[in-house]
Amino acid sequence: MAALAAPVARRRARLAVTYTTALAIVAITVVPLLFVVVGGFRTSAQINESATALPGPWVLGNYTAILRSGAFWRFLLNSAVIAAIATGLAVGLGAMAAFALSRYQFRGREAIYTLFTIGLLFPLAVASLPLYLQLRHLGLLESPLGVGLPEAAFSLPITIVILRPFMRAVPGELEDAAVVDGATRLGFFWRILLPLSRPALSTVAILAFVTSWNHYLLPLLVFNDSNHFTLPLGVATFQSQYSQDVARIFAFTALSMVPSLVVFVFAERQIVGGLSGAVKG
Repeated sequence: MAALAAPVARRRARLAVTYTTALAIVAITVVPLLFVVVGGFRTSAQINESATALPGPWVLGNYTAILRSGAFWRFLLNSAVIAAIATGLAVGLGAMAAFALSRYQFRGREAIYTLFTIGLLFPLAVASLPLYLQLRHLGLLESPLGVGLPEAAFSLPITIVILRPFMRAVPGELEDAAVVDGATRLGFFWRILLPLSRPALSTVAILAFVTSWNHYLLPLLVFNDSNHFTLPLGVATFQSQYSQDVARIFAFTALSMVPSLVVFVFAERQIVGGLSGAVKG
């Protein structure tokens, strides 16, 4: 009995450590979000009196005032346009590059792929000054393309790293059969390979969209006119304008988090499926 009880006790101890760690991670992640969201339903006086108390009474005016303002929707539209540009370019160009790197044999193929993987280690902050000078030379300052193009470029490495294993795992016999049926290589890519890679395409599209949505430094470099600001810049601007109204700042911050959180919640399975498929490939 003692020999049987020892493994059970160790298993229970491991489960207890696992659940405790998971609860700690959830608390570290969720509690600050709840603090911001709930803080938006309070007044600044309530927050100054007790920062951690629940609203009493609950105040809707902070959220309704922001939703009625044109500034929030302008920031939201700017972020959506730039994220759409960055996502479309990253997924489109990344899919074509991954197709060439996975289905074609040519000298230097692995070196090019290694170069893209090294790009995962290259932070945007390092390239901020030369990137700003290049965008100014091209006349892309104060333009959504001035943000969308670099964001797409920095999303290409992770896009190719995820897509290449998916496309490489498609059997060569399927491509041979398509060629026998009269399909060109481009037709095989468009009609067969892309539909089969849909989980990975969804994953890289979501990652590119959320990454673009949350970028702060690049829009800060490109835009000086507040009419062109994205939501992260809008939050900073709103905070500087209403520095004394903490409750309204909380409300604005909470609303700015909603789009990316919604994307993550509804696309969680696609992200996990795409990444697991890339690892298997």
